[in-house]
Amino acid sequence: MQNCGWPAVDQPAGSRRMGSNMGTSKSSPPGVELRSGVQSESIRIKFMYRGTECRETLKIAHSKANIKYAERLRGEILNAIALGNFSYAKYFPESTQLKKFGLQPRGKDLTVGDLLKQQFEIYERILAPSTLKSYKRVRDKILLGQWGDTLLTDLTPAALRTWIVDLSLKATSVRQILIPLRGALELAINDDLIDSNPLDRVKLQKTLDRDAYKAEYEVDPFSAQEIAAILGAAQGQARNVFQFAFYTGMRPSEYIALRWESIDWAGFKAKVERSRVMGESREELKTRAGRRLVDLRRGAVEALVAQKQHSFLAGGLVFLDPATGQGWDNTQRLSLFWAAMIKKAQVRYRNPYQTRHTFASTLLSTGANAMYVAKQMGHTDTTMITRTYGRWVEQEGGVLPDQYCKMTDGIKAGTA
Repeated sequence: MQNCGWPAVDQPAGSRRMGSNMGTSKSSPPGVELRSGVQSESIRIKFMYRGTECRETLKIAHSKANIKYAERLRGEILNAIALGNFSYAKYFPESTQLKKFGLQPRGKDLTVGDLLKQQFEIYERILAPSTLKSYKRVRDKILLGQWGDTLLTDLTPAALRTWIVDLSLKATSVRQILIPLRGALELAINDDLIDSNPLDRVKLQKTLDRDAYKAEYEVDPFSAQEIAAILGAAQGQARNVFQFAFYTGMRPSEYIALRWESIDWAGFKAKVERSRVMGESREELKTRAGRRLVDLRRGAVEALVAQKQHSFLAGGLVFLDPATGQGWDNTQRLSLFWAAMIKKAQVRYRNPYQTRHTFASTLLSTGANAMYVAKQMGHTDTTMITRTYGRWVEQEGGVLPDQYCKMTDGIKAGTA
């Protein structure tokens, strides 16, 4: 049994025989029983748990100090039960009562695979489909193969550090892999299966070499010339969706979920109120500030006007997959059209998310207020803006390209 606040101070049972010279009182406090065998002594404590009287034996001799320890331990257990935070496995990891109450032995025979199974039962109920799919891929292809049969008690910081180095991945990729594992280990802590999370003692900056620790994703916006080349290489609905992306700064999952009813033609704004993941639109956005009104600029309005002929009469989603005539299933499908368009334009490849970075850096470099840009992007404050786009903020004073200008009096939506 683990010491839980009050250490046993006497010798273990069997080290000496009970006699009159010990000064041990024959009486015992309520709920504490003194038991004697042929060659050993023990103290048993009794308490009620989940409507059942439980008896647990402490293999310690009948000294005054040990009797006092048993009394205090019982009191500590009763308090924990009253507060609702009693862990039977923590106090009595070898108890036969654990199975009766349907409790896990404290980490002793539990494997990392068992723990991941429990964690993913929770994930199934709380995660978005795309996130769950990503975590399952990590679990099945990486975590179970490496740690599935490893006892939880054998998962040490040293073993984790060696494994992380052997992955030979960038820090960003390692962090993604560790998310479900860290969550499972936090679950084990909450259930008192382990005392601490071994990952807390693994620092990537000290574990990975300098090149691996560098961020593998950089803000790399397109120039005005590159934007012109990209849009010039596109046509139809593909051009419309990416032109809209360049001139609103919306996330890909947001603009493929945009509905015509969310367009305010009179006020030249688009209401961002949902995202589309795995072919499903959901009323969940990446941040609390994600639900917002985005100003429609000239380039964005032109894209909407051009898109009207393809989807306006049907209502519903604004942007459709040209190959299916249905809404975009996911951003991966969108990326296929993007890659073909970039190749045709002979522009250096960057992913579609860089349209968002292009929007922000363009506004900031021409003197836009950082808080205004943050709100347009769906951030609660300027922290992310200044950290991500600091070098463009320093270049204030440029001239905003015409297509990035807000709609003004005299420009009517619905006209080419």
